[in-house]
Amino acid sequence: MSRCVLGLPGAVGPVRRVVDLEIVIPAYNEAARLPHTLREAVAYLDERPWRTRIVVVDNGSVDETAEVVRGVETGGVDLAVIGCSRAGKGAAVRRGLLVGTAAFVGFVDADLSTPLDTLTEVMSRLRWGAPAVVASRHAPGARFVRAQPLGRRLGGAVFRALARPLVVGVRDTQCGFKFFQRDVVHAALRRCRVTGFAFDVELLRQVQAAGRQVVEIPVAWTDDAHSTFHPVRDGVASFVSLLRLYRPGVA
Repeated sequence: MSRCVLGLPGAVGPVRRVVDLEIVIPAYNEAARLPHTLREAVAYLDERPWRTRIVVVDNGSVDETAEVVRGVETGGVDLAVIGCSRAGKGAAVRRGLLVGTAAFVGFVDADLSTPLDTLTEVMSRLRWGAPAVVASRHAPGARFVRAQPLGRRLGGAVFRALARPLVVGVRDTQCGFKFFQRDVVHAALRRCRVTGFAFDVELLRQVQAAGRQVVEIPVAWTDDAHSTFHPVRDGVASFVSLLRLYRPGVA
C-alpha cells in the first residue's frame, strides 16, 4: 500500500502521523533513479523498529520526479514529496530538514552510495544523545567499495584540507548521509547562509559553534558511476562556495 502524507507543504495523500525519523532525499531530475532508491529504502525501513517518513524534495526538476515518487508502494513507511524552487542541493536539504517534526531528522543522497544499514548505528547513537551523526569515508575503518575517479579524489583531498579548520575533528564533511537531533539542526540552520556545495561544511560548523558534538561513523562507500557531479564546473563552484566561509562575518 502506498502512503503519501499531508502536513508537509506540497505533499499529497491522507493523514500525516507522528514518526521517529524523517529522511530527506534532495532530488533534481531523478525520475529514472528514484523508484529503485525508494523501493530499496522502504524494504529496509519497513523492518526497522522505528517509524519513518521519507521526504523527497523536488529541486525544480523538469522530468517526472514528483510523479514517480507518488507512484511508489511504501508499505508501512510514510512518503512525502515537496517542492523547492531555490536552486542548489543545500537549499533543498535545508527545506526538507526545516519542515521535519520527528525527533531525529537527516538526509541521504539519492544514489544511496552509503549503505542504508548505516542507519542502525546512527539511530543508536542519536538515541543515546549524540547531537549529530555523520557517515565518513575517511574515518578509521571506512573503505571504498568502488572508488571515485582520480580527478575527484584529488579534488576531494584539497577540499577536505580547506574544510578541516572550519569543522574541527571531522574528516569527511561531504558524505551525503547526515542525521541530527531535530532541535540541534533547526538551530544550526537558522544561522546558515550557504546553499551550494559548501552547505554541509557550514551546517556542521554551526553545530560545533553551538557547542554540540559531531560524531563520525566509518562506512563502506560506493561511488556512483552515473553521478551528475562535473569535476570542472561543479568542482570550481564547490571551492568558491567553501572559500566564502573564510570571509569575515561568516560564522
